[in-house]
Amino acid sequence: MFSPREVLRNRVYLPWARIPPGRLLELPGRGGSTYVTDTPGPSPESPTLVLLHALGCTGLLTWYPAIEPLSRRFRVVTMDQRWHGQGIRSEELSLRDCADDVAALIDVLELRDVIVGGYSMGSVVAQRVWRQHPDKLQGLLLCATTDRFRLNPAEQVFFAGMGASMVGARGLSRSRTAITAARAAARAVDLAPSDMHEWAIREFRSTSPWAVGQALAALGRHHSRPWLGKIDVPTAVVVGTRDKVIPPRRQVALARSIRGATLHEVDGGHAMCVLEAESFVPVVVEAANTVDARRRDFARR
Repeated sequence: MFSPREVLRNRVYLPWARIPPGRLLELPGRGGSTYVTDTPGPSPESPTLVLLHALGCTGLLTWYPAIEPLSRRFRVVTMDQRWHGQGIRSEELSLRDCADDVAALIDVLELRDVIVGGYSMGSVVAQRVWRQHPDKLQGLLLCATTDRFRLNPAEQVFFAGMGASMVGARGLSRSRTAITAARAAARAVDLAPSDMHEWAIREFRSTSPWAVGQALAALGRHHSRPWLGKIDVPTAVVVGTRDKVIPPRRQVALARSIRGATLHEVDGGHAMCVLEAESFVPVVVEAANTVDARRRDFARR
């Protein structure tokens, strides 16, 4: 009988990449601190990419294969969102709070020429960053995402049930045991990764199942279609053509709802950011460069 580690090692390919160092950063007025990595670009004047992670992951676990290639043009910043990894612990998890956290991060680090990028759940939060703080960013990079859920009976039942369950479990967020366990798991992530599989397991375990449930309930309430057409910053949408979690047609529909958005396709599934990084990374670099070129053109105009 194989252990979960042996199954992961034997059956799941994880690309090797350098893991940038990070630190805990206090976000004033946001109720705590979060884990941040800050990789410099080629010059002090480089534009900044703030990258937001997928559901149940961390900033590093979602983006680690792409950070170094992106840093050839951008300053690249990742953060752990609320109740993920070493993110802020709060009584509940809301997408509005997650977007406000990003705005606070931009202020604390005094970031300039900011493009906010996201993957899956992170792209939903990125949409809300524009909605709530349009003055903080000059572009959007949206990967593997949609403008809303609950589009069929199965999704409606799932998200309604998840929302009710999370209301009943809200007291868990204040539990000392839950907080202690989450922080202990997060501390383990700080170990230098000598093996990608061991590091990935520690990173993944730093987010509790309760946090995943809270985030799913929040995603079920997301609906950006009424205002997507008002987005007025250069936007690129990266679509996985074999995505079974968010169908490609919904990702394409999101792109078509945003004026002037460019579409960038990857022959990959919903976990392509890591499991198919060889295909994903060149496309996401191209998409980010496109947003930056259009951003600078907008500024000249």
